[in-house]
Amino acid sequence: MKIELNQVTIRELVEGYADNSATEEGIVGYGGQLNIRPKYQREFVYDERKRNAVMDTVWKGFPLNVMYWVRNEEGNYELLDGQQRTISICQYVWGEYLMLFDDKLLGFDNLTVEQQDRILDYELQVYICEGTADEQLNWFRIINIAGERLTDQELRNAIYSGPWITQAKRRFSKTGCVAYHMGSDYMSGSPIRQAYLESVLKWISGGKIEEYMALHQYDTDCDELWQYYQDVIHWVQTHFTEKRKEMKGVQWGEMYNKHRDDSFKETELRERVHQLMMDGEIKNKPGIYWYVMDGNEQHLDLRTFDEKIRRETYERQRGKCPICGEHFEFYEMHADHIKPWCKGGRTVAENCQMLCRKCNQEKGGK
Repeated sequence: MKIELNQVTIRELVEGYADNSATEEGIVGYGGQLNIRPKYQREFVYDERKRNAVMDTVWKGFPLNVMYWVRNEEGNYELLDGQQRTISICQYVWGEYLMLFDDKLLGFDNLTVEQQDRILDYELQVYICEGTADEQLNWFRIINIAGERLTDQELRNAIYSGPWITQAKRRFSKTGCVAYHMGSDYMSGSPIRQAYLESVLKWISGGKIEEYMALHQYDTDCDELWQYYQDVIHWVQTHFTEKRKEMKGVQWGEMYNKHRDDSFKETELRERVHQLMMDGEIKNKPGIYWYVMDGNEQHLDLRTFDEKIRRETYERQRGKCPICGEHFEFYEMHADHIKPWCKGGRTVAENCQMLCRKCNQEKGGK
């Protein structure tokens, strides 16, 4: 792994600046050698306050946080961290907004030559790295601490850039993308922060996202991934016809992978979900969708007995386990439902018993 610290002036940075994001050709600078926003990267997210703070820092000659570039095999560069600061600087120099300098609202063209040079000669601290995919990814995760933090998926995109990720971004990573329109009722997170893409990659790869991306890095399309996503969403819509806010963020792809060949009646699922949503014992309502598939109560995060009920029950039993009859200290015992939740038992004092660890485990295993 090779890492170099370089000083790059704003004059050098803005040379050849071009914003072709409207045609998905990205944003370039540094004489056309720096890919400021690769096609796979998220859209510009700095608000006016943060953007102005960047130029105010430059104007006053204060240091900005370091930036990180990656040198590719062709000898050009891709910007890994510092995209928002870089675009803020380039947009100002190229006259896209005004700044309040010395109590005057000024565009770059309104500045004197001396004032312009003051900005153009400002030196940015840039780390440039070269290395294998694994080396870069590990290093990027370590230094990802400044500015608008890159997500894990954005870091992966930087490593496995190519035609495949370009196609994937068009479908999964843009504001109003087709994946959002199709699945926004079921997906959580922001497409432009790569949440949709990361989720689908995790599902289709069984959690081996980097292996999947490395395998498909130079594919000319992402049709396999897109078809899989459509299959998942269609399966959800077929099995759970009533939309609820609790559906957002459920790991639908994992559920699809495990149960797509199982037979379920939509009417029975709908009624079961309806009844469980009204059950006050269930704290994790999204877990209901998993529960109706596999019957595992751990998905539900059922209510537990509070300290008051546990203490009162312990005293009523005088510290004795009702199953083995032995005496135990309070901290050695566990609160248990006499009548299980699945048989209608509630989390109330009348349905509580304190069991020793051994008896509780044996009862739970039956």
